[in-house]
Amino acid sequence: MRNGLKARLAEGGMIAAAWAELGNPDVAEILVRHGWRTIVIDGEHGRGELEDWVAVARAIEAAGGEVILRLPDGSDTMIKRALDRGFRSFIVPMVNTRAQAEAVVSSFRYPKRGRRGYAAPIVRGSDWGTRPDYAREEAHDELVLMLQCEHVDAVENLDEIASVPGIDLIFIGPNDLAASAGHLERMEHPEVQALLKRVEDTAARHGIGLATVRGGGRDWADLARLGYRLVAGVNDISMLIESARRSLAELEGSATGAAPEGY
Repeated sequence: MRNGLKARLAEGGMIAAAWAELGNPDVAEILVRHGWRTIVIDGEHGRGELEDWVAVARAIEAAGGEVILRLPDGSDTMIKRALDRGFRSFIVPMVNTRAQAEAVVSSFRYPKRGRRGYAAPIVRGSDWGTRPDYAREEAHDELVLMLQCEHVDAVENLDEIASVPGIDLIFIGPNDLAASAGHLERMEHPEVQALLKRVEDTAARHGIGLATVRGGGRDWADLARLGYRLVAGVNDISMLIESARRSLAELEGSATGAAPEGY
């Protein structure tokens, strides 16, 4: 199997991932080289467009990492272009109804399984036509598809959404979910925690895996214990901010008691 992420998901356990927000191949490669094997390229809130993300993906894969692309939306055109450019693992944001879920799943698959437009012999996804079984089998077999549950409407409709064939994981967006319930930046509010529990219980009933971001009073160990299959817990911007602040604090608290003039 060419999709190492799908193979790892089949093995069980929790996969820890880092977000690539800056759209920079070197930054993403550094993350992989220093142990973050799975990188989520954030096409929804991060920097860049499709060709920037392809460049980042090439750097990740060359360093031995695995790539997930969070799309900016679930439009048919966006999905088709990302597939043609070689992405295999996806997060699709803001899917709130069964009809939306069905439309998204269909966009990822060639007929008769779906409605993906055909250009298999000339796209990067098929290694430029060198994989003769790409359109018939491999494109479907290698796909990892996560639909994002990040609104109270999605929670209400999750039984129907989770019953759509072809979804690998439900990805909970806890910040947006909290905001949709009137609790922006208060993920630990009891109402938000109750919504998270409802999502977890519904996914368990349907036998579908869960993914999320770290936060809301839940750390790596908590999410692993709850059975989450993928957790995106850190991002390049926050790492840079944290390091800059820590280094400045070390400078200001150095033994001399004063930072050099002009720092």
